[in-house]
Amino acid sequence: MLGEIQNKVLFHQVVALVKNAQQQVIRAINSTMVYTYFEIGRMIVEEEQNGKERAAYGKQVLKELSKELTKEFGKGFSVENLDRMRMFYRTYSISSSLTRVLEIVNSSSLMTNSDNEKNQSVTGEFETQKSQTLFSFFKLTWTHYVFLMRIDDENERSFYEIESIKNNWSVRELKRQYDSALYTRLALSRDKEGVLKLSQEGQLIEKPKDIIKDPYILEFLGLPELHQYSESELEQEIINKLEHFLLELGQGFAFVSRQQRISFDDKHFRIDLVFYNRVLRSFVLIDLKIGELKHQDLGQMQMYVNYYDREMRLKGENKTIGIVLCQNKSNLLVKYTLPEGNEQIFASKYKTILPSKEDFKRLIEG
Repeated sequence: MLGEIQNKVLFHQVVALVKNAQQQVIRAINSTMVYTYFEIGRMIVEEEQNGKERAAYGKQVLKELSKELTKEFGKGFSVENLDRMRMFYRTYSISSSLTRVLEIVNSSSLMTNSDNEKNQSVTGEFETQKSQTLFSFFKLTWTHYVFLMRIDDENERSFYEIESIKNNWSVRELKRQYDSALYTRLALSRDKEGVLKLSQEGQLIEKPKDIIKDPYILEFLGLPELHQYSESELEQEIINKLEHFLLELGQGFAFVSRQQRISFDDKHFRIDLVFYNRVLRSFVLIDLKIGELKHQDLGQMQMYVNYYDREMRLKGENKTIGIVLCQNKSNLLVKYTLPEGNEQIFASKYKTILPSKEDFKRLIEG
């Protein structure tokens, strides 16, 4: 049984590697298009700034440009799309992350050419480095950026951009993660320094607590909030939508098994769901509970985790993580049931509909 589990882990690792290679090719094509749109936006903005009456002048520029570009290239250069390019340049030209990158390029160029008296050569080299930097900076599709531009808060926008790149999110998944307020869920449990890290580096996974969300949003299961269902039905719906569930779990998760049987002293137990996290190099056990969390649920998970640590974990792997997913819980019950300094057992709520951001705050703070 242990060999079979390890083979599944290896399979998922190879699949992830191949998919990543395919994504690299697609990204190179997308980067060219997005960089081109950024440059078109820059040219439009600079042309507008030469106009005496910017609003009227700018509108006329877009109309004339759209007409000529459509005649030359066909679709893709409507007034609306050109306006998006203009907004794209305005949004990202003042982006703190892009500004930091360009400052490094500028500094590097000045150092390289500190003894060069030919200003024209220095300027040309800097512009080349700047173009190369911009080209490599934009790693998502144009459709991704059209959506990201709608997010007013720069820190939040930066977070979703980084996570989309790291996790190869489709535009659909990006929208879903935004609608499920992933940034809000993670930010509310962090101090100011932690929130800043989210915007600069995305979600970092260094310890078990970093993979935990509370609540988990399972709206993709299609289960109404007040619908009566059993734990086995909930589990089956998760298996049916396993790809969506893996995305909600987060970075590095691979599915191992369901209803895994463990036995000792002629007693048999079944773990609802078993995953492996490649980043933490840990097994992750999930138990599903309908209704209010009980202290016995946490005790049962502790037993599962102990068993895995002693019987299933290989040398070099980190300690097993256990998550009890429940509809409701008392934070005090969790606090006093689990030992101090606990870093293995967690209890999180799950929601089968998308709460509002205000509801998220009440859920997390409550």
